Amino acid sequence: MKTIKGPGIFLAQFMGDAAPFDNFKNICEWAAGLGYKGVQIPTWDARCINLERAANDADYVQEMQEIAKSAGVVIAEFSTHLQGQLVAVHPAYDEMFDGFAPPEVRGNPAARTEWAVNQLKLAAKASRNFGIKVHATFSGALLWHTMYPWPQRPAGLVEAGFKELAKRWKPILDYFDEQGVDVCYEIHPGEDLHDGVTFERFLEATGNHSRCNLLYDPSHFVLQQLDYLQYIDFYHERIKMFHVKDAEFNPSGKSGVYGGYQGWVDRPGRFRSLGDGQVDFSSIFTKLSQYGFDGWAIMEWECAIKSAEQGAREGAPFIASHIIEVTEKAFDDFAGTGADEEFNKKILGLK
Repeated sequence: MKTIKGPGIFLAQFMGDAAPFDNFKNICEWAAGLGYKGVQIPTWDARCINLERAANDADYVQEMQEIAKSAGVVIAEFSTHLQGQLVAVHPAYDEMFDGFAPPEVRGNPAARTEWAVNQLKLAAKASRNFGIKVHATFSGALLWHTMYPWPQRPAGLVEAGFKELAKRWKPILDYFDEQGVDVCYEIHPGEDLHDGVTFERFLEATGNHSRCNLLYDPSHFVLQQLDYLQYIDFYHERIKMFHVKDAEFNPSGKSGVYGGYQGWVDRPGRFRSLGDGQVDFSSIFTKLSQYGFDGWAIMEWECAIKSAEQGAREGAPFIASHIIEVTEKAFDDFAGTGADEEFNKKILGLK
């Protein structure tokens, strides 16, 4: 068993134009002041990082590391959630997802995809340069509009969709392999990888690629009504990253999992700040520790009710209180009789 690292914080939901959220130095000092020990960086936010330089400029890498260290945190992980989304976009979503890309490739799906793939490769190099072995992203989606099978899906459609998705990702996974970094997909509604079954489909389509791994976020499974504890039993060997995010599901006679197109405040399933939802984090931390997960416990704040600032203040001590310092000995060692093969044979009545 190993002890989970943390607390860490994902900076994406906190970056802004006003201090202390306006640049990397300020937000690192803010996070450290709240008790966080590591930061997960959204690589698309120029206020936080220059991804091109992080991939190619050794002086910049050292500068970033020194800024973080001086503030009192370490750079734990990088994220390309928005860029990963653009690796695979169904045409129905082109206009909605164009905003994730720079202006020069908007309205041009092929150029947008090429840009996204290059971003992933830059992130792989940046991770290597910073000595980080895992990377967070989304898979994108070609099939999401067929998630509920009405009208009936044509035979072979799902297989064709995952074949194409794997075709797009396989060169990226290979490139990450060259850099010694795991790609950790956040299993998330809106992605073709949104539960265990779809992850397995994709994994098989990639030839069980060794760099195809998981970011575990139980909040999405609460909203799907999926057993998020048994999920760890199934996939612990592939879980390399961990978002600590809470959620609740309160169905009514009017609305359930699909949410009735309601806003987040009114949906039966909604994300909450840590401790305000229904996720059993004590059991999660226990299971992850049991299976030897030694990555970061990273708080991701998404709450429709509580402010981001309060959520962040409460998040660090919440995570710290759940991290288990794993034991180095058995609780009944005091009563041990030592190891003796002859004595064991005697107990078994063999002599």
